[in-house]
Amino acid sequence: QVQLVESGGGSVQAGDSLRLSCEASGDLHNTACMAWFRQAPGKEREGVALIDPYGGTDYADPVKGRFTISKRNAKSTVDLYLQMSTLKPEDTAMYSCAAHKWAGSCDRWDWYNYWGQGTQVTVSS
Repeated sequence: QVQLVESGGGSVQAGDSLRLSCEASGDLHNTACMAWFRQAPGKEREGVALIDPYGGTDYADPVKGRFTISKRNAKSTVDLYLQMSTLKPEDTAMYSCAAHKWAGSCDRWDWYNYWGQGTQVTVSS
């Protein structure tokens, strides 16, 4: 099992920056692939950014060039981050971190099976 706990959400103005954090603990073999998802009111959850065990990253088109995913491996935890810049009102959503064990790739959004509780990001114009 893996426990994921997000922090760092809040209310900001358009154009501002915000950094989200997610601490993963437990069976870290299940955190080979990690990602950030978001879900806006009335919309389906969407993958935002992912990072693989080798540090490779990928981003959804709406956030490319504005968001950066990174992670830090500690002795008993993995810390995942999402640096968000030039925020727009359409970035408003509940952001969740997610993870899954290594299965050959990290770019299948539907493979993520460990989830945090989410942290709200609200961007006003």
